[in-house]
Amino acid sequence: MSARRDRLRRGRRHGGPAKALIIILAVLVTAGLAAGIAGAGYVYSIASDAPSISDLKPLAKGESSVVYAADGTKLGTIESDIQRTPVASTAIPQAMRDATVAVEDRRFYEHGGIDVEGILRAAVKNVEEGETVEGGSTLTMQLVRNLYISNEKTWKRKIREAKLAEQLENIHTGEQGKLWVLTKYLNVVPYGTTNGTTAVGVEAASRMFFDKPAKDLTLDQAALIAGLPQAPSQYNPFYAPKAARARRNDVLQRMAKQKMITQAAMRKAQARPLGVHPGNRFYTQRRESFFFDYVKQELINRYGVEEVRQGGLKVRTTIDLKLQQAARAAIRDTLTFANPPSSAIVTIDPANGYIRAMASSADYGRSKFNLAAQGHRQPGSTFKVMGLMAALDEGVSPSTQYTSRPLNFVDPKYGPIKVKTYSNSYKGRISLLSATLASDNSVYQQLALDIGPDNVKKAAREMGIKSKLNAYPSEVLGGLEDGVSPLEMANAYATIASGGWRNRPKAITRVTFADGRVSNWGKPARAKAFRDGVTYEATKILEQNMKSGTGVGAQIGCPAGGKTGTTDENTDAWFVGFTPNLSTAVWVGFPGQRVPMNPPTTPISVAGGTYPATIWQKYMKVAKKGCGDFSKPKQPFQSKPFKGKYQQVQPEPKDQAQGGGADKKKNTDKKQGGNGNGNGGGANNGGATPQGGAQPTQPQAPAAQPQPAQPAPAQPAQPAPQAPAQGGAPVDPAQYVAPG
Repeated sequence: MSARRDRLRRGRRHGGPAKALIIILAVLVTAGLAAGIAGAGYVYSIASDAPSISDLKPLAKGESSVVYAADGTKLGTIESDIQRTPVASTAIPQAMRDATVAVEDRRFYEHGGIDVEGILRAAVKNVEEGETVEGGSTLTMQLVRNLYISNEKTWKRKIREAKLAEQLENIHTGEQGKLWVLTKYLNVVPYGTTNGTTAVGVEAASRMFFDKPAKDLTLDQAALIAGLPQAPSQYNPFYAPKAARARRNDVLQRMAKQKMITQAAMRKAQARPLGVHPGNRFYTQRRESFFFDYVKQELINRYGVEEVRQGGLKVRTTIDLKLQQAARAAIRDTLTFANPPSSAIVTIDPANGYIRAMASSADYGRSKFNLAAQGHRQPGSTFKVMGLMAALDEGVSPSTQYTSRPLNFVDPKYGPIKVKTYSNSYKGRISLLSATLASDNSVYQQLALDIGPDNVKKAAREMGIKSKLNAYPSEVLGGLEDGVSPLEMANAYATIASGGWRNRPKAITRVTFADGRVSNWGKPARAKAFRDGVTYEATKILEQNMKSGTGVGAQIGCPAGGKTGTTDENTDAWFVGFTPNLSTAVWVGFPGQRVPMNPPTTPISVAGGTYPATIWQKYMKVAKKGCGDFSKPKQPFQSKPFKGKYQQVQPEPKDQAQGGGADKKKNTDKKQGGNGNGNGGGANNGGATPQGGAQPTQPQAPAAQPQPAQPAPAQPAQPAPQAPAQGGAPVDPAQYVAPG
């Protein structure tokens, strides 16, 4: 075969003006202009006015946009009206090249871009038939048409096309030049449309019709694809299998006639069925579909729908596939019982805001709702950390004393306040540090009233919370109108881990456009929200919480801080924590509705210290990057004198009696996995059990059980409860009683 092409190339001749005249006249005849000779002068003027190919910029042909993980692994292709994946010549089999030459331009290796013999042959045949039945365009001319000029059917376009084709081959000469032209053609020619999507280029065609890469095409498959460009709809094997088979066999016969294949190979290939495979997986198959959709929306937000769907983007993301696998494994290995609740995990890198994991137990095939990013649920006591940060930012010392007591009074500004602890047990006079470790609702409610609910809201915003906040006193206990997402909570705690730098979460690091332009998304978008002394003080408290407080069930053997959260009736359970390098939020609950996670629905009463803490522990043991210590602050925390109205309230004798009762329960709480503080409820104090945590301590008398319907606190002129938001039922802050 190679010797034949060498011989043909040696016979190639470049003509002069006479040849050009013959070409132009033949072109006119081909176009049906029998009287074209009279206009020869005008034809020359058109050719001379045509721009040089070196002055033309190739038209953008579009290309499928591809999304990649942080390590370069392909996650998937963004849907588009055009599917195109350019490939090198080495990825195109010889059979595909030969079939294309045989059916489109059998003298390809002989001419210099314009086939005089072919044009004259087509002209004669068209005159004989009285209509255009055969074209004279070479592969080079078709390439020029696809890359540089319009596709209008005029003789003016045909003349310019011929001139540019000859120029192109004078630039790309010899055997390598022919290979360049053929490869370029095979990457830009349309091969047909299926289900509204057009395959441009041989790779996309191979994927569309045979669900395989072009390099793996067999002879019969290559012949079928090569026969499509002249009439893609007429020969589409999905819609016209008989016509497609006849066209394929015609291509095979031409290949045999031109000695490209043997007669035996031709007959064998012609006998094969079409073998097309509907359901192209290459352009539809995805990994990490929830994260993929999140990335696509980020692209649309910046570039708009049209540019994203136009294609040609190469998108590098932040996601770590190993962490994704570890996250799902931790959920799967913890929620082992039948009909378990759902769970979602998000991990943020505090150094730059990169989203390293965004995983859940949800089935993308059943629901496209992203629990990790779109699900808004009540955060429970994980939101106490926002109150802690607000207090520390004001200079309130962790040793500041409050009275742990049932609250039932009317605040002059905020109205009725009625709050109890989850276990209905109280310690009397305790520090803010102890109240954090015990997740004491009463202390944190009083703290919020003293420092101001607006300052709690401000601290939450500074940490990165974007969801709706109303500056109600109950928000410090997790009573939010619309809830928060795991993504928000992971990023908020990352602000503490980073020494006070608030990052905007990033899913994309780099976007490369089809024309080679690169947009750098990876530069951190961060702002200094807190002094590092403030965040370091909070870190020490949350570290202690994982050693002897409500978070003991999440210990990983390395420096880490975190907080549990459980909502009323155990409908949502959280653990949010961080190491120096990663911040992770874990949520457990039933999506779409508030289902109490208590027996018999679940084996145990699910609180933050149970399944969420266990999932966090299992996952972070894999995800952690070593066991580094938290950095010492450059501006150490400085406390200021603080005397709040409620901070100064001393325990009454009956409160002390209740506190004594709590002390008598120490051993019982410890046996059930608590730390013995008696304030946060056994569920949030719980250490790990084989099921992932301890069961909550139940109050001794029914009368002591917190009443969900009681306001905590009531707000004057509170808005009516909102319609359910996706991912969670509404909670009226006035009716909210947060457990520990």
